[in-house]
Amino acid sequence: MERGEENLKQPMIFCDFDGTVTKKDNIISIMKQFAPPEWEAWKDGVLAQSISIREGVGEMFRLLPSSLQKEIVHFLLETSEIREGFGDFVQYTKEKGIPLYIVSGGMDFFVKPMLQPFGSMTGIFCNEADFNGENIHIHWPHSCDETCLNQNCGCCKPSVIRKMSTKDTHSIVIGDSVTDLEAAKMADTVIARDYLLEKCGELSIPSQSFETFYDCINILENLYVSQ
Repeated sequence: MERGEENLKQPMIFCDFDGTVTKKDNIISIMKQFAPPEWEAWKDGVLAQSISIREGVGEMFRLLPSSLQKEIVHFLLETSEIREGFGDFVQYTKEKGIPLYIVSGGMDFFVKPMLQPFGSMTGIFCNEADFNGENIHIHWPHSCDETCLNQNCGCCKPSVIRKMSTKDTHSIVIGDSVTDLEAAKMADTVIARDYLLEKCGELSIPSQSFETFYDCINILENLYVSQ
C-alpha cells in the first residue's frame, strides 16, 4: 500500500468467513438442515458465552453422522451466498500489498472450497473436520496460545493475530459474530456488522459498520488517506 508517511504501520487484515465473507453462518445453516433439535441448546450456550466456542461447536458437529459429508458439502455449495464485493476486495488487497488472512471458526471442508474461486489468500486459518468415525469430530489446529484468557476458543483469532503481527502491524479485524469479539478487542481497526457491531457498541470498542465488501474498501481507503 502507498504510504503517506514512512512510519505508517503495515496494515494486515484478519477477516472472518461465516456470516462475513458469506451472507449467512454456514455452521448454523448446516445445523438447521441436518442436525437434531439438541443443537440449538449448544448454540444458545455459545452465544450466551456460558460454554466455550470449542465445546459448543464440537458438540454440535458430534450430532451429525460422518456419512452426511458429501450431502453437507453439496448443500452448502448450492445454497451459500458470497457477500457482495468480496472478489473485488481480494483483488484490492493484492493491488495494495495488504496481507489478507481468513481466520474462521468454520471448517476446512467448506471454507477452502468456497474460497477457491477467489485465488490465493495470504493465509487461511480454520478448524478441521474428521469424517473417519461414526460421527463428525472436529480438530482444532489453531488453538489458544498461552496468552489467551479463554483457552477454549477453537480457532483462536487473538492467537492468530499475535502470531502473524509485529510491532509494525496495524491490525484490521473484519467480522460479525461472537467468535470475532476477542479479536476486535485487540485490533487497531474494527469493521463490523450484526452481533459484533452491537457488542462493540456496548463495550465502547471503536468500530465501523459494513454490509458489503465495497464498504470495507471505502473504509480502508479513508483510513489510510487520513493517516
